[in-house]
Amino acid sequence: MADAATARRRTRGTGGGAARRAERTAVSVESARFIERRIPDFDILDDEALSLIEHGAETILQEIGVNFVNNPAALQLWRDAGADVTGERVRMPRGLARALIATAPSRFTQVARNPERNVEIGGRSLVLAPVYGPPFVHDMNGGRRYATIEDFRNFVRLGYMSKWLHHSGGTVCEPTDIPVNKRHLDMLLAHMTLSDKPFMGSVTEPSRARDSVEMCEILFGREFVAENTVMTSLININSPLTFDDTMMGALEVYAAANQACIVSPFDVGGAMAPVSVAGTLTQVLAEVMAGIAYSQLVRPGAPVIFGAFVTSIDMNSGAPTFGTPEAAQITYGAGQLARRLGLPYRSAGAFTGSKLPDAQAAYETSNSLNMGLLSGVNFMLHACGWLEGGLVSSFEKFVMDADQLGALHKLAQGIEVTEESMALDAVREVGPGGHYLGCAHTQAHFKTAFWRSDLLDYKPFEAWAEDGMRDTLTLANARVRKLLDQYRQPALDPAINDALNDYVARKKAAAPDAFS
Repeated sequence: MADAATARRRTRGTGGGAARRAERTAVSVESARFIERRIPDFDILDDEALSLIEHGAETILQEIGVNFVNNPAALQLWRDAGADVTGERVRMPRGLARALIATAPSRFTQVARNPERNVEIGGRSLVLAPVYGPPFVHDMNGGRRYATIEDFRNFVRLGYMSKWLHHSGGTVCEPTDIPVNKRHLDMLLAHMTLSDKPFMGSVTEPSRARDSVEMCEILFGREFVAENTVMTSLININSPLTFDDTMMGALEVYAAANQACIVSPFDVGGAMAPVSVAGTLTQVLAEVMAGIAYSQLVRPGAPVIFGAFVTSIDMNSGAPTFGTPEAAQITYGAGQLARRLGLPYRSAGAFTGSKLPDAQAAYETSNSLNMGLLSGVNFMLHACGWLEGGLVSSFEKFVMDADQLGALHKLAQGIEVTEESMALDAVREVGPGGHYLGCAHTQAHFKTAFWRSDLLDYKPFEAWAEDGMRDTLTLANARVRKLLDQYRQPALDPAINDALNDYVARKKAAAPDAFS
């Protein structure tokens, strides 16, 4: 592997000058700092209810247990820690998982290659990341189709250009034109070179997680990666109560390298979890505790995030539903459970089951985003672009959602109550029956007083009609084209860029293509 130190030594020649010239000519892209909430979390459960759920989760771990399949090394770690292991079933004495979790940090920094884009995950922070995982994409021009690597790159470009997104994400769509065993290399290369925001690593096979770490060592330097968290990656639990060797293998790689993992059940109430809210919360807590405890067996102090991807099911069709009251209740409750464990929390997103960026998508997405803000989420995956229950990444919905994330930033600021904001001088100036448009207080604050969408139409009817009577989908399509036209690649040391491309080329050449 081309070491980053070697790459940096090369920049002392012409490469360094080229990098500095690129920095001078690069387009400046405004990016908001991660959210620091100044509003309270919504606590839906009282202490008695929380204690009952926690007791129930410990009962599941002690009496029912969880399966760690095809992973003898994991089973041995559990035996050594004092768990009862029978076959692949691990049963944990009451209190064991909680004791192991105590070594996990409550807050950590994920470093970006541009230090101004670093994010803090935990505490009162909220980090917003785009959609993850769909095999299909959709736009007004091409309709619904299988995703390609160029679609992937365009989503990364849009994420980089989106002011309110703090994170480049991971598999923003699944590029089906690249072999399965090699596409993670192209995806990581896109995140590393087309954006300078933080990103996620590959989890689809332990060797791909190792590739992710090695590529980060090229980008940041081997010693830097050993001492800093530069990736956050998604580790899904096969609910109910099953930890497969693929996901756990990736977790083992990342935890050992001190890279962060979101340990997240994928629970659909009525299918992979009980139909009751309390039952689902109890299973979620048991699964998360087992997964995070295992990460700490691999490496005490490894950064982790308490994940909860939970939805309900339509009992007529069997399809998952989004933006529902039950999903909100679980999201709020899981946030309380995460805070009681002292862990960062991942949940919520721009969820919808709609096939188009329509009224259904808007209602369900709005419900999901707002519950995420109020539930105390620290890392929100799927914050923009999600469509059709997660099967589709939508270009238009990506920019529609990304625009609305600005409203979350504004809401999270809370209400400033000062002598200036109370505006008594303005009330005196205007008096009864007047208006505030021209008063001194309005003139001093009108530019920043209200959050304003960069996408939605506020024109009067006549002006809107003259402009073509464009609906929101049409406006979003135009904004996608505008942002991609304005995109300029952020500067990257040419030596590091060459080393990354060389690594990808050598890795691809070393193995035959595999599409399954």
